[in-house]
Amino acid sequence: MNKSFIATANAPAAIGTYSQAVKVGQTTYLSGQIPLIPDTMVLVEGDIEAEVRQAFTNLAAVCEAAGGSLNHLAKVNVFLTDLSHFPVVNQMMEEFFEAPFPARAAIGVAELPKGARVEVDGIMVS
Repeated sequence: MNKSFIATANAPAAIGTYSQAVKVGQTTYLSGQIPLIPDTMVLVEGDIEAEVRQAFTNLAAVCEAAGGSLNHLAKVNVFLTDLSHFPVVNQMMEEFFEAPFPARAAIGVAELPKGARVEVDGIMVS
């Protein structure tokens, strides 16, 4: 199997034993992105909109490093510590993506790394 490992300074560095993304053929598997500011590795300050925006910004940077964009994502998973924030996710997806939108799952979780309220991962085909 021919795998390429994707890394970019424009997204937060991995905070564990994983790669930002792994490309196999034309499919890229993107690790989850939380709303860390890449330069400081600190959570973005502000409300849930700021967190969702930063998470999608980080995911977009990894897509670009892999030779694509958010619009190449076939599947997106959104993890939220409070599912009442889901309307904000929809609003941000309308801002960051073009229709037709990728397949998506929204999962409520008890906790996320670094105290984040949102994490987003995806599968990109380019």
